Amino acid sequence: MLTKDDHRRDSAGLTYVYPVVSRRAGGVSIGINLNVNNACNWACIYCQVENLTRGGPAPIDIDLLETELKQFLDTALQGDFMRMHVDESQRRLVDIAFSGNGEPTSAAEFPLAINVVRRIIKEFALEDKLLVRVITNGSLMYRSQVQYGIRLIGEMGGEIWFKIDRASVARVNEVNRVQGDASRTQRHLEISCSLAKTWVQTCWFALDGKAPDALERDAYCRQLQPFSKSLEGIHLYSLARPSMQPGAARLARIPAPLLDEFAQEIETKTGIRVMVSP
Repeated sequence: MLTKDDHRRDSAGLTYVYPVVSRRAGGVSIGINLNVNNACNWACIYCQVENLTRGGPAPIDIDLLETELKQFLDTALQGDFMRMHVDESQRRLVDIAFSGNGEPTSAAEFPLAINVVRRIIKEFALEDKLLVRVITNGSLMYRSQVQYGIRLIGEMGGEIWFKIDRASVARVNEVNRVQGDASRTQRHLEISCSLAKTWVQTCWFALDGKAPDALERDAYCRQLQPFSKSLEGIHLYSLARPSMQPGAARLARIPAPLLDEFAQEIETKTGIRVMVSP
């Protein structure tokens, strides 16, 4: 059975398509994994991908992706996959999400893959039933082909979930293992908001027994306050599954009451609504 704690990419025995029960999406999410080689341009300390490497994906077999997505939708909608593998309370398809084992927008075929999904959704008459989402670190939003793909998502009424875990340079370096640049992040977030509905997603956790301090919380709020009118909201969550990266033992969940306190602080300082997933 699929659970919120199990996001294996091979649960359906396919290459690019995998179902998960998503606590944030609220049902069964059909994942599209464009990074089957476990390569990403970031290396977040909490990442659950085993054998993660730095880099980009191998060439995508678009025809295979199309075949797999059709095959899975047939099984989920007409077959017994949901009954056999999903608890009754979660037995609903909620979205198709470009996520997987690395940064999806790093694939050269990213716009082609979105067009495949758009065509299949229309073929299955699911336009008003399934959202299309891209879960991204936003670092490649400056690329024209990425912007084209995000624009397609916007035209379909889909959403971008844009990762911002920390705001200060030191903490971005520590958590995401990249050089932090607040102004660049804001530029990329502006691009995303201009092309499609955009949520910020933030993984909030303790490191070495310490939750992010008041200075980091304030820096986070100051970075996002200019987007009070353009963001759909913020998904704030803590750890759900074990990290597979060096330093995993340093991580700990933030208790739900502290997440709620931070959510209230964000809403007070920025005016942006916050959805909490403990």
